[in-house]
Amino acid sequence: MTKKKIAILTGGGDCPGLNAVIRGVVISAVVQRGWEVLGIRDGFDGLVGEPRYVRLEVANVRGILSRGGTILGTSNRGNPFSFPIRKGDVMEMQDVSAQVVENIRALGIDALVAVGGDGTLKIGKRLCELGVPVVGVPKTIDNDLRGTDVTFGYNTAVGIVTEALDRLLTTAESHHRVIVVEVMGRNAGWIALESGIAGGADVILIPEIPFQIDKVCESLRLRRRIGRKFSLVVVAEGAHAIAGERIVQATAQENLGIERLGGIGEAVSRQLSTALDIETRVVVLGHVQRGGTPAHFDRILSSRFGVHAVRLIEKGQFGRMVALRGRSVVSVDIDAAVASLNLVDPQGDLIAVAEELGINMGR
Repeated sequence: MTKKKIAILTGGGDCPGLNAVIRGVVISAVVQRGWEVLGIRDGFDGLVGEPRYVRLEVANVRGILSRGGTILGTSNRGNPFSFPIRKGDVMEMQDVSAQVVENIRALGIDALVAVGGDGTLKIGKRLCELGVPVVGVPKTIDNDLRGTDVTFGYNTAVGIVTEALDRLLTTAESHHRVIVVEVMGRNAGWIALESGIAGGADVILIPEIPFQIDKVCESLRLRRRIGRKFSLVVVAEGAHAIAGERIVQATAQENLGIERLGGIGEAVSRQLSTALDIETRVVVLGHVQRGGTPAHFDRILSSRFGVHAVRLIEKGQFGRMVALRGRSVVSVDIDAAVASLNLVDPQGDLIAVAEELGINMGR
């Protein structure tokens, strides 16, 4: 068997399970095949300029299966095709992909495992077109990659939000309040929908169903008429009213290429408080959804993805992404995986179940 030198990087936002992928790749490549593995620091940033990396041995990944985050670091702004370069007082976006390709070749890397979401995988595919052998591993707590049934990190995030809702329910009931909980979900409302159902939410607002605030108010008024003086409202950060747009804290131009959302929970809370003359509170869970120990499902899925990524490299199948289909891990073309987002179907069964359970979806 020909000895290979491969590299792995983690890009985009961190999430539980990243370290389990790294561990899976290292054990499968180093122990089972005798290959060499380099860990690239801070996503694609680590391949710009002087390369930043660490040689990964089994000792490096011992004990990291249960750790959140990523031992390699990550960046959600490190797009080598549009990389921020400071020129005096001005930040310019430049294409430094040729530099990345040259660094990969200079390091003698035979294949690159790119672990990330939509953005990271699109970068990986473009590098593959430039001659870099890339295998993708899907990661996003939003679960919005269509090429796989589920992404690792999502299961843990839903569990974290559900636990938060369980805790908030008791304080909402005690104080007779409406508590609005803002969760992550830029374009896809999976976290809000599934945690909302699991956590007994009364209202769930997601990006796929532009909401009517009067419908929400009507639902909460009915609850109060029947003696239910408290309510939980779960709002995805990308949710917006029919007549409005999602709330942006910083545009892509202002935030080095990444649009930052947030504030819809506060906006909904104000409207409910004014319309219903009730006391409301807002809880923004934010990055707590990304952190901490991965659930057992994500540990197993991440480990499987890491091992299967090495198998793809061994077979010379590049430009592919590992994916879960049913109970099996398969591979799909990265292009197909990122061609469109995996969004909640407003007419789908899960929405129908939520509404039949009495959950108002803002429509």
